[in-house]
Amino acid sequence: MQGTIESNSDLPTPLVETHGDAIDHGEHPDLRVLGLITFLCSEGLMFVGFFTVFLVYRAAAAAWPPEETEVELLLPAINTVILVSSSFVIHLGDTAIKKGDVAGLRKWYIITALMGATFLAGQVYEYMTLGYGLTTNLFSNCFYLTTGFHGLHVFIGLILILGVLWRSRREGHYGTEHHVGVEMAEIYWHFVDVIWIVLFTLIYILSVL
Repeated sequence: MQGTIESNSDLPTPLVETHGDAIDHGEHPDLRVLGLITFLCSEGLMFVGFFTVFLVYRAAAAAWPPEETEVELLLPAINTVILVSSSFVIHLGDTAIKKGDVAGLRKWYIITALMGATFLAGQVYEYMTLGYGLTTNLFSNCFYLTTGFHGLHVFIGLILILGVLWRSRREGHYGTEHHVGVEMAEIYWHFVDVIWIVLFTLIYILSVL
């Protein structure tokens, strides 16, 4: 008996192509955004831990914050306006690239980066002028750890935004069909803003009431 081997070259094969930051996985979904959201959920749980500890200590303390620890509200309020407004600005960049407007993407992302940098500069100035440090008391310890951890996330968000701006220099890298990297940077930035709103309410607003 003579065996025969037939070629499978006529069978359909999944298509995998790359174009800019887009990848065609054939029938397989692109899980990059889902992966980012999963990561942000885990980061959110860490912030929930910080907030829970803060509220537990606040409930147990006779005075919160302690008398020697004054909470500044004006500068953080200005910072809040800047950071929350930046969420609307970065969305304009996402909207622009979905219309194929790379110049618009760059413009709005540059403005967002400047707003984020201003927020961080304001936070550093606040730290320098508060008059108490990380180990002054329990309140200051919670304050610096929570706001500092958030500031680290803002810094990472700035790196992502600058990364998008850098990659947008490549011809055709982002466009109406290829903008996953832009969306992921925007999602991360919205996460940073939402966390700050909760943080500002719990640590600043409740502390002066």
